[in-house]
Formats: sequence, structure tokens, C-alpha cells
Amino acid sequence: MDKTPLIIKKRKNLKGEDGHKTFSVRIKDETVVNLDSIATQTGRTRNELVNIFLDYAIAHCEIEE
Repeated sequence: MDKTPLIIKKRKNLKGEDGHKTFSVRIKDETVVNLDSIATQTGRTRNELVNIFLDYAIAHCEIEE
């Protein structure tokens, strides 16, 4: 599997994109703490980070038969 690190760039004050769906997920407390830490360091929201992480994971996903 690809071990390329996911680089999160600091936010550039862009807001308000359309074409999104809203839904709820359950996340471990430890994961929220880690998300909040990355959000603080990058100036991004949890939502932005979750989308970045999901896009990365989908692009790098390998399905085994």
C-alpha cells in the first residue's frame, strides 16, 4: 500500500462551496482530540479535515478479493 504522507496545507480563507451532503458519524473521543489539534495547527475546520482525509483514503484505497 502507498505510504505517501498526507500533507495538509494551512487554510487560505476560502469558504462556502455547494454540492455537499450532511450526515452524522460517530467518532472516538481520541480522534476528535486529534482532529482538533490538526485543525488548530492548520486553521482548517474539522469538516474540512474530514473531507480531506476521506478524499485521500478513497484515492488510496485498495480492495482485496
